[in-house]
Amino acid sequence: MRRKRHTWTSNIVAAVLLLLLLSPLLWMLQLSFRPADDVIAEQLLFRPTLENYTALWTGTFPQSFINSVITSGVSTVLSLLLGVPAAYTLARFRFRGDRHVALWILATRMAPPIAFTIPFFLAFKFAGLSDTLTGLILIYLTFNLALVIWTMRSFFAGVPRSLEEAAWIDGCGIWGTFLRVVIPLSTPGLAATGILCFILSWNDFFFALILTRTKAMTSPVAIVNFMQYEGWEWGKIAAGGTLVMLPVVIFTLLVRTWLVRGLMAGAVKE
Repeated sequence: MRRKRHTWTSNIVAAVLLLLLLSPLLWMLQLSFRPADDVIAEQLLFRPTLENYTALWTGTFPQSFINSVITSGVSTVLSLLLGVPAAYTLARFRFRGDRHVALWILATRMAPPIAFTIPFFLAFKFAGLSDTLTGLILIYLTFNLALVIWTMRSFFAGVPRSLEEAAWIDGCGIWGTFLRVVIPLSTPGLAATGILCFILSWNDFFFALILTRTKAMTSPVAIVNFMQYEGWEWGKIAAGGTLVMLPVVIFTLLVRTWLVRGLMAGAVKE
């Protein structure tokens, strides 16, 4: 009886905490289905409508949504393609100044984003990359590379060297061993790192606001356009926020098993 009582108490506490954590998201979701003239009403009961969602696709929001998909997806893929081999090199090979290289890579994530605003703005203006998808991809690649290298470096360091040595004896070269042995063993970490890179790029607002105007505007910036001097269009803001959140939620649910394994790797020593 004591164990059952403890289980019921734990379940109730977990349910209350989960409800508190999800309450802002649930409130935004119900707000997106409210009519425009009933958005700030106090009553909880209302007649749901899709007018806020249909109104989004008549302006610039669809193109900004596509821009977010392109910049986030391409920057994530490039970050993994460039960062994973670099992380393996730092984890397995020793060369003069390797610790300094790793420290300088980490230093790119130490300063606040606003510290890089003026250099990036002037460089992009000189190179003609302002308000372009290529410019945003390069920005996200710059910051995601440090995350990929430092995260994957720890995963590669945990792979037993004996497995690589066995592959070398069987005739595999360095890169053959890397692709056939190391990468499959580090798949959970690779999935978790890719998800984190995608989320950081997808949710970026600061650099997208500073370095874009209309052509390369992303969806987080497009939502700000619904905050006007005449009034804030709360229904469209909630609908836009729900649509921006939806791809990340779906993507995370699809790879949740790999994400949990990747985040928990190294927490328990076997």
